[in-house]
Amino acid sequence: MKKDTLIAIGEALIDFIPDKTGCEFENVTSFRPKIGGAPANVCGAFSVLGGKSKIITQLGDDPFGRKIEKELKTFGIDTSLISFTDKANTALAFVSLEKDGNRTFSFYRNPSADMLFAEDQMTEKMFDDAYALHFCSVSLGDFPMKEAHRTAIEMAAKKDAIISFDPNLRFPLWKSKEALFKTVHEFLPLSDIIKISDEELEFLTGEKEIEHALPQLFKGNVKLVIYTCGSKGAYAYTGTEKAYSPCEKVEAIDTTGAGDGFIGSFLFGLKSMEKTKDTLEKLTKSELEKILHFSNQFCGESVKHNGAINSYKKILFQ
Repeated sequence: MKKDTLIAIGEALIDFIPDKTGCEFENVTSFRPKIGGAPANVCGAFSVLGGKSKIITQLGDDPFGRKIEKELKTFGIDTSLISFTDKANTALAFVSLEKDGNRTFSFYRNPSADMLFAEDQMTEKMFDDAYALHFCSVSLGDFPMKEAHRTAIEMAAKKDAIISFDPNLRFPLWKSKEALFKTVHEFLPLSDIIKISDEELEFLTGEKEIEHALPQLFKGNVKLVIYTCGSKGAYAYTGTEKAYSPCEKVEAIDTTGAGDGFIGSFLFGLKSMEKTKDTLEKLTKSELEKILHFSNQFCGESVKHNGAINSYKKILFQ
C-alpha cells in the first residue's frame, strides 16, 4: 500500500469566531461557528493542497459533532477514523480577536468527546498508508486520549511514518504550567519533526534565542526543528543545515489556524519532494528554503480570511 496519507490525532472542534475584533468577549454580539482544532486544521491544509489526510478523533453524538464530520468531508479529509460517543459533547472554543488578528481562546471541554478516546479504539492497520502522523499537546492532558497518542506514535513509527509534533501550547487547558512543560518534553523525543513558535520558545527551553535552544530540542528521534516567528518568517534546522524564509507583509484579519496551516503545508511540501523519515536529516538548505517559502505563502494567504480550515479553502477557490 502506498504511504501517502497524513494522519493527525487529537481534537476536532467548533471555533466560534466573533463578529467584532479588538474588543472583549462581553462586547461581542454574535459568533459564527467554524470548524477547528489543530489536528483537523493540519489535515485541512494538507488536503486542500491535493494530499490525502485522515483524522483520528472522537466527537459527541450531537449536532456539532455531525456538523464537523460533514464539513471535514467537504475539505477532502477522510473521516473514516472518527468515532462518536454519547458520554460527552463535542468540544467548543470561543475565540476573541485583537485588531491585528491575534486571538485568545475560551474552551468548553471538561471533558469533551475527544478527551475520552482510548488507545484500544485503534489498530495498526489504521496506519498502513501513513506518510506522517501529526499531533499537538492539546489532547495530551491526563485523560484517555493521552495514551491513545502514545499508542498511535508507536503504531505509526512501526510503519516508518514521519512523526510530527507541534506543541501548540494552550495554557488554560492545563492544571499547571509545570504539567504542560513536563508532558511536552515527554513526547518531544518521540518525534522526528518538531515545530515551535517564537511565543513558545522561552517557556519550553528557558532560552530566548532559537540557536541557544536547539540542544534542548534535538533530543531522541528529532531530526528537523521548524521555528516560526509569525510575520518575521520561519527557520528550519537539521543537524547540519539552517534555512530561513521571510514573510511577505499582509494585513491579517484572523490568525486562527495559521500555525496549523504552516505545518500542514510544510508536510505536504516534504511529501511532494518524496522525503521520508530516513531522509529528513539529508535535507539541503535550498530544499528547506523552498518548503519554508511555500508554507509562508500559504499562511500569508490564510490570515486574510476568517477561520482556520475555511480560510485554507479560500486560498485555492476564492
